[in-house]
Amino acid sequence: MTTIFFMWGFLTCLNDILIPHLKAVFELSYAQALLIQFTFFGAYFVMSLPAGRLVAHLGYKLGIVAGLVIAGIGAAIFWPAAAAHSYPAFLGALFVLATGITVLQVAANPYVALLGPEKTSSSRLTLAQALNSFGTALAPLFGGFLILSNQVRTAADINAMPAAEQLAYRTQEAHAVQGPYIGLAVVLVLLAVFVYLFNLPALKETTEQADTSNHTLMDALRTPHVFFGVLAIFFYVGGEVSIGSFMVNYLSLPDIGNMSEQRASHFVSFYWLGAMIGRFIGSSLLAILSPRKLLAAFAAVNMLLVVTTMSTSGTVAVYSIVAIGLFNSIMFPTIFALGIERLGPLTSKASSLLIMAIVGGALIPWLQGVIADHIGLQHAFFLPLICYAYIVFYGVSGSKVRNLPST
Repeated sequence: MTTIFFMWGFLTCLNDILIPHLKAVFELSYAQALLIQFTFFGAYFVMSLPAGRLVAHLGYKLGIVAGLVIAGIGAAIFWPAAAAHSYPAFLGALFVLATGITVLQVAANPYVALLGPEKTSSSRLTLAQALNSFGTALAPLFGGFLILSNQVRTAADINAMPAAEQLAYRTQEAHAVQGPYIGLAVVLVLLAVFVYLFNLPALKETTEQADTSNHTLMDALRTPHVFFGVLAIFFYVGGEVSIGSFMVNYLSLPDIGNMSEQRASHFVSFYWLGAMIGRFIGSSLLAILSPRKLLAAFAAVNMLLVVTTMSTSGTVAVYSIVAIGLFNSIMFPTIFALGIERLGPLTSKASSLLIMAIVGGALIPWLQGVIADHIGLQHAFFLPLICYAYIVFYGVSGSKVRNLPST
């Protein structure tokens, strides 16, 4: 299961490399470039309910196999998208890829949380998410080496080229994504075969098939800790993805890091590596400390780090934004585990709602891109600041279990 978490973390974080790459290739504004995240995370909102029904029909194991195959198809579509030199085609490929990952999220998150005692579900899911973060830590290095390594010319240099040479250069850069994504497509399909052949517990008592009470999604949403958890996932993913998405461009600014995009991609890797380290540590802490209190404390620290990077420059601004990854570590798995706590057969419906809320990764980064186009990138980080403030509330109050629906 941790291998599955690794792969979707790797695929998701490659977007942080695609954004500056395609921004340069297609001469995009920040808002246009962030359509990458809008499309990718928008798929979670559009496809989460169909994914939930698919998992309910197939069960957790075959649901995971289906998710891997769909993601593999999406990765393969990058080849014709690059050949066509079409930004909309890239977005279409990302949507299919994200649909597969949505199915994986709907199946794998609750499955890992339920593979043992309820009181340690946060710890168990955080451990699995640590391998997710290992994938996100490796992806920027992989993408920086294979995708950004040849992108050494500035926008001004490219625009100064003759039209024919400029077109040839942009076409070459678009093709740089073909090899990496075809390789990923092969790995995903092979992983689907491996999971299909592997013996996994069914846990059918927690799927929609076991729900004889005709509960609806609204029954789950009317449960306070689910409703507040949906908002917490929305704001958390939005804040986390915003920071990762803009980091390469942010660290390249003269007043911040004044570094090349390829070097900046290494700092994106450190950002996600911090999340991985934090999840290994957090998995142990969550086994002995209150998940709610730890969640609120980590979110409060991240508020301070965002304020620091917004109000400083140079080295302090660089390392304060990178350090946010360490304290992001426990947030998603802890919010998710708290959001499905004590729900029984409603678990699958709550899981679908929580995965839908990942659409925050589509809306908040895009909104930050619009704001950055008007007031500058550094000041636009007030948006993630608001996100972490809400997570403090969720840890302190919103996650408390109250008014459970009758079963």
